[in-house]
Amino acid sequence: MTDVTFSERHESSIREYRRMAATFRRSSSAMFGLVIVLVFLLMALIGPWIAPFPEDALGAVHLDNKLQPPSAAHWFGTDEVGLDIFSRVLIGARVSLQIGLIVTGVAMLIGVPLGMLAGMSGGWMRETIMRVTDIFLSIPGLILAIAIVGALGPGIINAMIALSLVWWPGYVRLVEAKTLSLRNETYVDAARALGAPMHRILFVHILPNCLSPIVVKASMDMGMAILGAASLGFLGLGAQPPYPEWGAMISIGRNYMPDWWWYSFFPGLAIYLTVLGFNLLGDGLRDVLDPRQRS
Repeated sequence: MTDVTFSERHESSIREYRRMAATFRRSSSAMFGLVIVLVFLLMALIGPWIAPFPEDALGAVHLDNKLQPPSAAHWFGTDEVGLDIFSRVLIGARVSLQIGLIVTGVAMLIGVPLGMLAGMSGGWMRETIMRVTDIFLSIPGLILAIAIVGALGPGIINAMIALSLVWWPGYVRLVEAKTLSLRNETYVDAARALGAPMHRILFVHILPNCLSPIVVKASMDMGMAILGAASLGFLGLGAQPPYPEWGAMISIGRNYMPDWWWYSFFPGLAIYLTVLGFNLLGDGLRDVLDPRQRS
């Protein structure tokens, strides 16, 4: 009996991975987004260790260095109490990453199961789930988040709860539509005929075929969740000073424009690049996971 090598056993999977990598590399915008996201992740991972003044993220006060312009000692300048803005932007990347992961993760945990259940069940259960979803979608997301934070009280935790409650309806709509297109497939009918329980059909047969649009949406939602948290922070409803969150930094820095422009400019630039990176990465993943590319 001839031994079969690993590459021979997984030849089709290896070929598919190579196709996906080639498709992704052909898109210069997707590669640019990937680079931005990797830099952002690197900042989040090692930012506290490479920040020149890590204690400035904890609210230290250096009044003798307040409102200093960008220089060799302070690359992004300093704020009104002398804190190094470069250090706070670096350490704030970890805060933004946590916000994006938690908001997107909670929204997926709520929205994906509800979307699959609505698509498979039909009847009164589907109507109930989708009408509640429509109620949430009928209210502008930021307005609803402001109302929720206003009820719970300002703070980074409450901001993440509010954004999670705003984000889940999008996943319900996406997954419900995909499930409706899959529920009458042959393999689903076969599993149902063999007596497979509903939860097995949903998580073994339906969910794997919904992963492509979920991954693309989650990638884009990471950037939008960071932007949403920054918007709440800018309004004073999110992270509270001296917490190193980019939106809160811009909120305070706007009081010192235009003379001390660097105060708001660099946190704003960090938000812009991060959201741009995740959006470009999402576009690239959409092209990679598009079944039409497999031809």
